[in-house]
Amino acid sequence: MRSTPCPTHYDEIVMNGPRGNCYLMGVSVDGGGRAMMIVDDDLMSREVLALLAAEAGWSAEGFASGEAAIAWLAEGGARPAVVLVDMQMPGISGDSLGKLLRVGCGAETQILAMSGTAVPADRRREFDGFLLKPFAMDDVARAVEGVAGPTVADPADTPSISEETFTSLAQSMPAAQLRQLYAMCLDDADQRLEKMRVASQAGDDDAFRRGAHSVKGGCGMVGALELAALAADMEERAMPVSSDEAPFTRFLAASARLRRILNARI
Repeated sequence: MRSTPCPTHYDEIVMNGPRGNCYLMGVSVDGGGRAMMIVDDDLMSREVLALLAAEAGWSAEGFASGEAAIAWLAEGGARPAVVLVDMQMPGISGDSLGKLLRVGCGAETQILAMSGTAVPADRRREFDGFLLKPFAMDDVARAVEGVAGPTVADPADTPSISEETFTSLAQSMPAAQLRQLYAMCLDDADQRLEKMRVASQAGDDDAFRRGAHSVKGGCGMVGALELAALAADMEERAMPVSSDEAPFTRFLAASARLRRILNARI
């Protein structure tokens, strides 16, 4: 089944137009721009990527799974110029998904892997390039051209927010919608963090790491760099013992700090 072709979590931010066209602030982006498929199971990442893609003139289609993307292509969906594929999704993913997308899209489509964590080259051989979240649409262009993208950030040296992403989002929507977008992201991250705390107390390492991965992706795509780096650090390290509150305390402090920054700027 075809997934929603553009972000719809807040109708005030993005609205569905006729025939499923994606409209951003009342302006159709399904014009003469190049087509892009965004395949990511994280809703926040899909929403923000679609916003950034629309601002850059792309006609973006979003899919919550590899299966949904493959099914849409099999049903005759238009072949995109570029496909962005998250490397860590349930179901079909990684090189297996890359092979199927290549069959469905053809040789001329640029299929780019993306992840909040560096992925070894031997695990993404079916892809034309790799993007490390968070990234901008300029990074997509560079990846298509074969130019190296950003590297993994160290949480200790990471600013609270990406100026490039913040500016790009601020230029694409009024202040009220921008505040709403960031509030949605930070509220979602805090809620997921609480679930990670419960998973830690229950000794459920898989649930803990899945939660951290989702937080990393969602925060990264709105340019919340420090939160994304802290989540990445939690995903990669061993799950803390139930009595260790330090990782959660650091994250909540960084979240509160970012909220103060955003309140002062928007």
